[in-house]
Amino acid sequence: MQLALSLGARGMGCVWPNPAVGCVIVKDDRVVGRGWTQPGGRPHAEPLALAQAGAAARGATVYVSLEPCAHHGQTPPCSKALIDAGVARVVVATTDPDPRVAGEGLSDLRAAGISVTTGVCETEALRDHAGFLSRISHNRPFLTMKLATSIDGGIATASGESQWITGPDARRVVHAMRARHDAVMIGAGTARADDPSLTVRDLGITRSMVRVVLTKDLDLPLDSKLVSGAAEHPLWIVHGPDVPDATCAKWTDAGARLISVPLGADNQIDVCKALGALATAGLTRVFCEGGGTLAASLLKADMVDDLIGFTAGLSLGGDAIPAISRLGLERLADAPRFALRQVRSVGDDVLHHWSRQQG
Repeated sequence: MQLALSLGARGMGCVWPNPAVGCVIVKDDRVVGRGWTQPGGRPHAEPLALAQAGAAARGATVYVSLEPCAHHGQTPPCSKALIDAGVARVVVATTDPDPRVAGEGLSDLRAAGISVTTGVCETEALRDHAGFLSRISHNRPFLTMKLATSIDGGIATASGESQWITGPDARRVVHAMRARHDAVMIGAGTARADDPSLTVRDLGITRSMVRVVLTKDLDLPLDSKLVSGAAEHPLWIVHGPDVPDATCAKWTDAGARLISVPLGADNQIDVCKALGALATAGLTRVFCEGGGTLAASLLKADMVDDLIGFTAGLSLGGDAIPAISRLGLERLADAPRFALRQVRSVGDDVLHHWSRQQG
C-alpha cells in the first residue's frame, strides 16, 4: 500500500477534478502491475495496473489507495474492471465519499466474491486525498498558505521591496510545492506589486497549472506577465459582482476565465464563496501565495488547511509590511492555531510546515 500511495502522489496537481490514486497488483509475492491516475484524470490507476498485469491479474491481490469507482463516466467503472480481471482480493486504503461511489465499489467487489480489506494506511491516504475529499465533502479545495518572511515576520520593506527575502534554495522548494497543487492563488495587491508569472520553473516540469487572482474590482494591469502567459498557463480571475461588462470583456478577450462571486460583510471578496466557486470548477488543491490582506481573510474565515512558512535570517523592523494583516483579535484563545508537522533547513532559510489543528 505504501507503494500504491507513492505512485498516486505522482498525479498530484495534474489530475483534478479526479483524485490522485495509485494501484499495485501482487501475485505470488511479486508485483505484476502498477498504475496511477494520469494527467487530466484519465486513465484511472486500476485499468493501467490491470493492463500491465495481463493474465497474471487473475487470482492476484490488488492494493489501491482509494475505493475503486463504481459509476459509468468517461470510462467504465474500475470495480467492474477488477471483477472482469478475476482478481481474488482488493485492499483499499480509504473509502470514497463521492455519492456516485460511497461504498458501491466495495459492495460490487464483495458481491462478485472478491475479498475486500479496508483501512490499510488510511491516515496517509486521507492526507494524500485531502484535496479531493475536501471538494466532495465540503465544496472547497484543500488550501495551503505559503509565507516567506523575515525573522520578525515581514514580507517587504516599508517601501514595498520584497525580492528576495528568502534564498534560491527556498524558492526552488516553493516551485516544487506549486507543482503538487492544481492552482496557485494570489490577491490583487500582490498581482499589482510583484507582477508575478506564477509558473513552475527550473524543475524540468512542463504542465499548465491554473493561476488564480482574487480582485474585487478587476483593476489589474492588462500588460502583466499573468496575461502574457494566459495562452499557455490558464488564468482564472475571481472578481466581485459589480464589474462592468466592458471591463469583463477586455479580460475574456485576453484569455482569462472570469468567476463572479458575492462580496462579504467587509465589502471585499467573500473568500468562502470564492473557494466554493473554485471547487465547483474542479480544483482540489490550491497553493496560496497572496499578500497580508488575503492571508488575513483566509485565516479569519478558517479556510487554511496547511501553513508553510519560510523564515530568512534578516530583520526588516517594525515598519515592514507584515505577512498577515490585521485579524482583529482581542484574546489569544481566538487566534488560529496550527499543529507543527515539520521543521528543516533549506539553504540559509528555515522551513516550518503546520497543519490545521484538530479538535
